[in-house]
Amino acid sequence: MVERVIATQEALELIEMLKAQYGDILFHQSGGCCDNSAANCYLPTDLTIGPYDVHLGDIANVPFYIGAAQYEYWKHTQLIIDVTEGRGGTFSLEGNTGKAFLTRSRLFTEEEWQELVTSGVVG
Repeated sequence: MVERVIATQEALELIEMLKAQYGDILFHQSGGCCDNSAANCYLPTDLTIGPYDVHLGDIANVPFYIGAAQYEYWKHTQLIIDVTEGRGGTFSLEGNTGKAFLTRSRLFTEEEWQELVTSGVVG
């Protein structure tokens, strides 16, 4: 099965560090100005997942959601969660680590897209 969201090794290491520090966490990719358009990492009690959020998958056993409007824009792409030096979003848990999550993407190949459509994951 084609994964709709994946993470680089550096992102996986940062995720594991945050899990060790905070326990359960989750990701949400939205498109607002205050929470920016990066993948933000939250405690489950700090963000309510709503009916218009789409569960793209899990990275490092951490659920990853995206707002419906952003999903419509990004649904033809695989999101690749990476890390960059610097301060992340003010709401994201990695903000004090000197690193920030960064979302990269690539278009699905025609074969991957067909697999997603055939499996009913996208339409």
